[in-house]
Amino acid sequence: MDSVSWNRLKWQCRRGLLELDLVLERFLRREAEQLTDEELVRLRELLETGDNELWDIVIGRSERFDSRHRTLIERLRAA
Repeated sequence: MDSVSWNRLKWQCRRGLLELDLVLERFLRREAEQLTDEELVRLRELLETGDNELWDIVIGRSERFDSRHRTLIERLRAA
């Protein structure tokens, strides 16, 4: 991933909820280098979700998400 794409992804991970910011920041630090192109697409799709809805998904309060995102969400929950 080039530096422009990396910076754009980091910016997209900045959210209005501090808790979500922290999870996404940890996730990027641990996982970013290993993400495949397909996973990056899925992550960007997931980041289009509103903050509260995404937080509910990440903490397991909601299971209302596209099944294509399941593996990525499991990795986020582990972060």
